[in-house]
Amino acid sequence: MICPVPTSRSPRSSSLPLGSLLWGSLLWASLLTACAGRAAGPAASVVTADAPAPAPADATTSARRLIPRRVLFGNPERTNPSLSPDGSQLSFLAPVDGVLNVWVGPVDDLAAARPITHDTGRGIFMADWTWGGDRVVYVQDRGGDENWHLYAVELATGESRDLTPLDGVAAQLLKASPARPDALLVALNDRDPRYHDVHRVELATGARTLVMKNEQGFAGYIASDALEVRVAVESRDDGGTEYFVRKGKRWVSSLVIGRDDAISSNALGLDAAGTTLYLGDSRGRETAALIAYDLAKGTSKVLAEDPRVDVGTIIADIRTGRPLAVSFDHLRRRWQALDPSVTADLEALRAVTGDDFEVLEQTRDGRQWLVVGFDDDGPARYYRYDRDAGTVSLLLVDQPALEEQPLVPMHPLVIESRDGLPLVSYLSLPKGSDPDGDGRPSEAVPMVLLVHGGPWGRDHWGLHPEHQWLADRGYAVLSVNFRGSTGFTKSFVNAADHEWAGKMHDDLLDAVRWAVDEGIARRDRVAIMGTSYGGYATLVGLTFTPEVFACGVDVVGPSNLVTLLESIPPYWESLRSMFMQRIGDVDTEEGQALLRERSPLTRVDAITRPLLIGQGANDPRVKQAEADQIVEAMTKRGIPVTYVLYPDEGHGFHRPQNVGSFNAITEAFLAQCLGGAHEPFDDAFEGSSLTVPVGAEHVPGLVEALRAHEGSHE
Repeated sequence: MICPVPTSRSPRSSSLPLGSLLWGSLLWASLLTACAGRAAGPAASVVTADAPAPAPADATTSARRLIPRRVLFGNPERTNPSLSPDGSQLSFLAPVDGVLNVWVGPVDDLAAARPITHDTGRGIFMADWTWGGDRVVYVQDRGGDENWHLYAVELATGESRDLTPLDGVAAQLLKASPARPDALLVALNDRDPRYHDVHRVELATGARTLVMKNEQGFAGYIASDALEVRVAVESRDDGGTEYFVRKGKRWVSSLVIGRDDAISSNALGLDAAGTTLYLGDSRGRETAALIAYDLAKGTSKVLAEDPRVDVGTIIADIRTGRPLAVSFDHLRRRWQALDPSVTADLEALRAVTGDDFEVLEQTRDGRQWLVVGFDDDGPARYYRYDRDAGTVSLLLVDQPALEEQPLVPMHPLVIESRDGLPLVSYLSLPKGSDPDGDGRPSEAVPMVLLVHGGPWGRDHWGLHPEHQWLADRGYAVLSVNFRGSTGFTKSFVNAADHEWAGKMHDDLLDAVRWAVDEGIARRDRVAIMGTSYGGYATLVGLTFTPEVFACGVDVVGPSNLVTLLESIPPYWESLRSMFMQRIGDVDTEEGQALLRERSPLTRVDAITRPLLIGQGANDPRVKQAEADQIVEAMTKRGIPVTYVLYPDEGHGFHRPQNVGSFNAITEAFLAQCLGGAHEPFDDAFEGSSLTVPVGAEHVPGLVEALRAHEGSHE
């Protein structure tokens, strides 16, 4: 379960995602559990598929040139830029000998940029400037174990320093400040693996000073520009959240968020004075409004709200921390100005990107913004916006090769569940199947139901490489925000409590039924696929409703909810009560019975359709044992399964060589099941660490491709 990558986007970010100021486990929990449910609803509401024979390849797609996997999933040309505090230089990630590294160059002459890191392994995925402008910091783990180290590179000397040289410790960057450009606040769980203490780390020497010892078991902190911890956050036994403020040497409760509002309500920012906390707050309403909360008086003021969705990201004044604009994301994103001073800025950006943009960073004076613009059928574009001149200048395109490919639009839509819930969803169709562009193919096509992870996350409109890839291979692709997905009212989130494999799965079945009834999907050619919670949903689909899906692809999905909850990382201890409240209580007989009943492993005998499983050996969230045990159970029963294991990956696959190899196997697997097109294996395994312990013979051409790969390395 449990999806994404580590901490907030940037210590200098001016457009903050919900919860981004809560380091570590609190942030990860909001992205964490997306698993499954109980048996499906009434038989009349379930679409069943006759057991399909192996599907022939679709001649209409196999006869044309396919978008190469390497173009969709290989390294970007340049990505994840960061603007120096004075706006003169840009750092970004780009390959060096096929591995993503950090580059720095003049913002007006990126051709002069040079790499400042020289990683040859897993690559670097996040980097940012320090406020002093003389260093770039980045984080990196080892093989996906999520024990993050924080590094700083001094530009003048090229020296790289590990600021957190501790084994088995998950470092979290808490705060960088223009008021203290020589230091960072970092949270470390070296004293007690369950809880993070706060340290001030000197950038020049790496010297650490303990700022706060976490003896109360706090789950997160919010710090001021003075690098002082002003707010601490605790996960309560009832599943709620409590905010504490420091008074002298004591922590005093200031704000209690009850269980029903805990997932929807999160901190968004703190003003420069450290006196006003900006929150998404759903108390007393269905959606989380943006509020200003006075920490001293305990009073709050609503700044903005939307009746359909929670507050999204904010653009804050870089000097005061006060929100200037806020976004809301229903089917698509929309921006709302909170201060007249940014009205012209929003209009200038809309003229280039529409409302589908995010302000990532600001320069020290707040006059230049780093902006990313999104589209559904093109690569991300990064811009520098000059507020004084009102000009938007293109800095870089992360995957320019995509501009030459036949990408398809993503159609936003709402599907109604059997009990009346609106399910915001996104549909992509094969090129040429929808000549009038109304989001309906001229005839039904095979479909992949692509289930997001979390489950406390959501799907958004925009460029989705998996959508483009699968649509190019001849499939409709449907992503559904099932109940439990965040952002769509607290009732929608809470409707998923204890509904893994229950009503959460019913929502997916209702989406399949809708697609069949609308003439989009062929009833006997629907696959289910997903990562993390999406992988769990795949296993549920093949065990709880084995006649609905023609096949399934599970990536790092849990098979046993009991063992999943018994093996959570130690630094998630503060969130344990929330998991028990939302998923099931592993500490009681009744809770264990529920968890076992909702576990795909319990129903492994029901599997009759082809299954492909991918797993990272170093996954700290969904341990390798989750894949091993269901593969072992299937093998003992003589049920076919293909199991792909990567020794240098964790919760999901990140090395491009590994992503490419698994996608090559996946599309060959789907072609046999659904009848779409696929590229040949060729050199898809070059540089990959993949192993296939079980079931290579069930994917056409895989045995031969593995032999060729092994032979090339003898």
